[in-house]
Amino acid sequence: MLRRTGQKGLTDMERKALVLDIDGTLTNSNKEISPATGAGIRKVLESGHLVVLASGRPAYGMRRYAGELELKKYGGYLLSHNGARIVACGTGEVVYQKAVPGDLLPVLYEFAQKHDCGLATHSEDTVISAFAPDQYVTLEAHINDMPIMQPEDFVEYVNFPVYKCFMTAEAERAAMLEKKLQERCGTRAAAGRSEPFFIEIVSASVDKGDSLGKLMEMLGIKRENVICCGDGFNDLSMIRYAGLGVAMGNAQPVLKEAADYVTAGNDEDGVAEVIRKFILKE
Repeated sequence: MLRRTGQKGLTDMERKALVLDIDGTLTNSNKEISPATGAGIRKVLESGHLVVLASGRPAYGMRRYAGELELKKYGGYLLSHNGARIVACGTGEVVYQKAVPGDLLPVLYEFAQKHDCGLATHSEDTVISAFAPDQYVTLEAHINDMPIMQPEDFVEYVNFPVYKCFMTAEAERAAMLEKKLQERCGTRAAAGRSEPFFIEIVSASVDKGDSLGKLMEMLGIKRENVICCGDGFNDLSMIRYAGLGVAMGNAQPVLKEAADYVTAGNDEDGVAEVIRKFILKE
């Protein structure tokens, strides 16, 4: 079982895990945590509860928010690449990971080349682009504050475990490519759009809910004590997994239908509401 920190005398029956998608849930449209939300999360941490940040981003792209919330001090976790990798903030330890099969990379490269779409992945701190970066690869690098590198031979260069690849194209074409790519990957990897222009490729057996369940089992936190907040389709599995699944007021309809509770406010206003009502009970 993993080392636990910051419990403040809480028993396993009392300790809760607050799981927050970053974009559109923890943060507002300016990618910022509001003062009220930050203060609420710190109260949660100081009370001995756990905070997990979840995202399709690489862990490097989540570090700003982990630092702002002092998760290294309190022992929080980063669930990155939509569940393909989980990192302990306190120690930097990777506690769970599931890579895309390495021999699938040449297949993805051939597919992207044939269909004239962007292809990239991440190293620890860099976006690795197979071709000259298009506007969508450039956006991914900007959002995560990561530089872009274009190696001479993408397939040869990427000889390390890959937790997510992504292909990019304009929305209408990406919709058609998504179906073709799913057929090409078969049962070996999962391919789906997280944005109209962005097709993610991860290990076939990975999603946020499944990975979160493994982490909670490692930590000894009961499922009924897990509160998951999200707004997008990629949050659906963790909303269904949670003891209390929360959809933001601005969430997609399918998420609201699956949730146990829908917040009155949008974005980070909803997180503050959840903290007051279900954790601090003020």
